[in-house]
Amino acid sequence: MAPRPGKALLLFVVSFAPFLLAAATTHSRVNPTRSPKLILQITVDQLRGDMPTSVYDRLGEGGFKYLYENGVVYENAHHRHANTETVVGHATLATGADPADHGMIANIWFDKELGRAVYNIEDDRYALIGEGGGVDKDNEMDPTQKVAGTDGRSPAAILTTTFSDELALRTHGKAKIFGVSVKDRGAVPMAGHAGKAFWFSKAKGEFVTSTYYYDAYPGWVKAWNRKKLALAYADTNWDLIHDRSTYTYGKFDDMPWETNLPGYGVVFPHPFGKADGKLFTSLLTVSPAGDELTLEFAKALMVGEELGQDEIPDYLSISFSSTDYIGHIFGPGSLESEDNLLRLDKTLSELLAFVDQQIGLDNTLIVLSADHGAAEAPAQLNEFGINARIFEADKLDKEKAIETIKAKYGIAEELVSGFEHPYLYLDHDVLRKHKLDVDEVSRTIAAELTTFDGVAYAVPSIDLIEGKMPDTRLYRQILRNFNPKRSGDIYLVLEPQWFVAEFEGLTVASTHGSPWRYDTFVPIIFSGNGLTARTVFREVQTVDIALTLSKYLRIKAPSGATGAPLIEVLSQ
Repeated sequence: MAPRPGKALLLFVVSFAPFLLAAATTHSRVNPTRSPKLILQITVDQLRGDMPTSVYDRLGEGGFKYLYENGVVYENAHHRHANTETVVGHATLATGADPADHGMIANIWFDKELGRAVYNIEDDRYALIGEGGGVDKDNEMDPTQKVAGTDGRSPAAILTTTFSDELALRTHGKAKIFGVSVKDRGAVPMAGHAGKAFWFSKAKGEFVTSTYYYDAYPGWVKAWNRKKLALAYADTNWDLIHDRSTYTYGKFDDMPWETNLPGYGVVFPHPFGKADGKLFTSLLTVSPAGDELTLEFAKALMVGEELGQDEIPDYLSISFSSTDYIGHIFGPGSLESEDNLLRLDKTLSELLAFVDQQIGLDNTLIVLSADHGAAEAPAQLNEFGINARIFEADKLDKEKAIETIKAKYGIAEELVSGFEHPYLYLDHDVLRKHKLDVDEVSRTIAAELTTFDGVAYAVPSIDLIEGKMPDTRLYRQILRNFNPKRSGDIYLVLEPQWFVAEFEGLTVASTHGSPWRYDTFVPIIFSGNGLTARTVFREVQTVDIALTLSKYLRIKAPSGATGAPLIEVLSQ
């Protein structure tokens, strides 16, 4: 009896499945055109994946639109780790590894050997070059700096190699490699161990670096700093770039959840104040001015270091930080954030035009992404019926939980040494003194934490180690964030749309750091160097970027890279 047509087709498919699969996954050969003269990696701090398209009708032609209309655009790209903070995202973009492997599990973690909290890239062996240092311990806009025991900086805490490291190894140090950002933690991870990093010191109003990279500043850096470009903003304002009536948030310029910084206010125009004002340079970063200064320094770097002027590929990372600072202070759903996106587009347009003039966009491989996304202000979400709250730990009813723990162990509060987002750390000296089992205590405390309003998950690290957890997306995200030497004893996850607004004394409108989709969602766009425009909607991860760059240049992947090559970039 002859097989039915449907069965015959099934037999054919089964028989030729290996060949069909190979054809589907191999496509054509890896893009054999010419090697780029420059790899330009652009990272926009706190750029959620939908934000550029939210203002698309008002964009110019040379910035975001150039990338979206001429590049390979991944519309469903995400970080796959749980703690979506700045250094975690940048290190992941740089290494293609998860935080569990590259080690940058948080902006701040508790160092068990030093017995104190540490800032991610602090290193007392490598002081900042020049007098006066550059750590801004009084900077209200970046309070993470306050924990640093030194103004020294280096990439030593990054445990795996970066793409830029592998490029340096492949070219035996001939490739020129640089990372630039307002934030030190935005510049250092991208430059890797083998490159050189510069960041903006709000204490000095200049771009600085540490003795890890140089013994003295190159001449072009000295010349740029002598210009004192930041001072040009003194006694000026940040005002709207377009007519207010053209903005989605044009009528919402004074919202109760926005942070009212002294002298800066919550409505346009926002005055920067006098050059000698306490917050002057900090306020520049809470505006598009921070990105404009970063661009001007990057342009000077490209000329001063002669990037892209020979056949050896060079690498430049530029991380723009203003979107993050503005999102924290005013919220991503604000008139300030909307205007910033339009001004960022102008900055990107100027950057790409400069690269085209100096090197040629056809000779430049561009990749744009973000270190994390963003959440709207809870009160703003409430207006649309969405349950969102500020998590206030000091207002929690803890008595019942404390009584339960004390009844079991005889002590309670003494068991916890501290909390550094997102980890709760137990006091192991106290545990040893009372002969308590750390695993049992961590599970007991985690169970009590989940009874608090606003706490979605409290995951003991021992459950990750022993594999005693559900195989769900969120638990996998937490596992990818776990490093046994740096992670705390319990990972805390708040409910969606809940966050801690009190941050080292500064009350912010919004923040990030959760494993929820609004914080993991980022753009990924590859463009330039002859790539053909294409839009892709399947889910991809940020760990894919470093491996794709490595395959594009046919060099060794970073040592901890766990992503998958993006075939749409490699095969056209």
